[in-house]
This record gives sequence, C-alpha cells and structure tokens, in this order.
Amino acid sequence: MPFEGNFYVRRKFLRTDGFKVNFIPGLCSYKFLYVWMDLWLATGERIRNLGWMYWLPNPLFPFIWFRVGIPKGHPEIEVEYSSGSA
Repeated sequence: MPFEGNFYVRRKFLRTDGFKVNFIPGLCSYKFLYVWMDLWLATGERIRNLGWMYWLPNPLFPFIWFRVGIPKGHPEIEVEYSSGSA
C-alpha cells in the first residue's frame, strides 16, 4: 500500500523475515506511535532503522495497521509489482 512516498507492507507479502523491531519509539502527530525496525540480511549485516511499524496507529488509517513501513526509494529495497490477477 503506497502512502506518503512510503510503502506499508503486510508481513505475509515481504520476501524476507529479516525485519526485526529494535524498540526505538517514534511519534507522528497524526499517525501516532510507532517503533523502528532493523533489516537483518542473510549475510548478517544489519541496516538500522530501515522500517517502522505503528503499534498504536490512528484508527483513521487502517491501511497502515500492523504493516511494515519502508521508504519507497531506498537502495536496499527491491519492489515487485503484481497485476493483481493470479
């Protein structure tokens, strides 16, 4: 789900299980409370604060609930698009 120049992705659609919560909190004035997530690569390298997840989201934005937020243009992220028909 694209929103504000970022993607909000359900965990079942991520091609990695490397996103781990690092428990550094954050606050957005209208989307509310989130925690940062690090990406652990298969090589053992850690990319700090690459993603985030709202753990107390604004009820007006259900499309960000329990999804990993990632920046759209980050060089460590590869995005695959689907036509929606499988």
